[in-house]
Amino acid sequence: VMLQQTRVETVTPYYRRWLDRFPDLGALADAELDDVLTVWQGLGYYARARNLHRAARLVRERHRGELPRDVAALRALPGVGSYTAGAVASIAFGVPAPAVDGNARRVLARLFDLEQPSTAVLSRLAAGLVDPDRPGEFNQALMELGAMICAPRDPECGVCPLRELCAARAAGTVEQRPGRRPKSRSPEIEVGVAVLLAPDCHVLVVRRPPTGLLGGLWEFPGEPLRNHETARSAAARAAIRAGVKVRSAGRALSPVPHAFSHLKTIYRPVLFRPRSRPPATQGRWVRLDRLDALPLPVAQRKIAAALPLPSSGGD
Repeated sequence: VMLQQTRVETVTPYYRRWLDRFPDLGALADAELDDVLTVWQGLGYYARARNLHRAARLVRERHRGELPRDVAALRALPGVGSYTAGAVASIAFGVPAPAVDGNARRVLARLFDLEQPSTAVLSRLAAGLVDPDRPGEFNQALMELGAMICAPRDPECGVCPLRELCAARAAGTVEQRPGRRPKSRSPEIEVGVAVLLAPDCHVLVVRRPPTGLLGGLWEFPGEPLRNHETARSAAARAAIRAGVKVRSAGRALSPVPHAFSHLKTIYRPVLFRPRSRPPATQGRWVRLDRLDALPLPVAQRKIAAALPLPSSGGD
């Protein structure tokens, strides 16, 4: 699951840390969501962590704590698609099922000289090639071939073990297979962020909705800028939505840009220093030096890291 949308060298330290904290499905099922998201923190695509947590609890409820070996049963778990189900079934349980990730897709598209093969076509082709006796090793070999030799650019065709069978190599179309899909331009938004820093070093954070982008994580209150609106105005709106009225325009801090897979966001934090910690209708006050205990997105941590220590008085 960690390898969905993330490279091996990035995943490895997270994987080891995850297993230290959650050595089995039972430990994961027993954990609170905040703990799960905190351990996952920095890996991105947080829906994967939420789905893993849900899947562990469903495995305990429906399968007596044993991960199912059947591909269809695996696919019924949250966050498990055809690639993940095939990889787990073949590698862990020896089921002759295909596992087509991005690397395997490229190998198969070149092997059969296919410009824009559909997922269904690739799965069918891969299913016909899987070694029934060693399916896990076959699938891993196919993925590694794509990662190390059949690379997107400058593939090492001269040392490829499939070079004599490769239809794209014979046709001279290796560099064009698979065809690249045109990338659409990611929309850009600006968010005014209310950083409410009390004299006792507490800041106000709110929790995002449980689903959607960064679901379940904590953040400083924020609101997207409206047409011709200033960051201060949007940040003040965010504070009011959290139940805190600010009495000054606040002080703008350095903007924090962040690119998601489908969205570019510029966070524009505005520092407000209330004289005390007023009760908030949303979120909670947390000591600045204890924010690390909460699952915060990367951009929010950058905002927190830039905060000055509060002085006496407030505005």
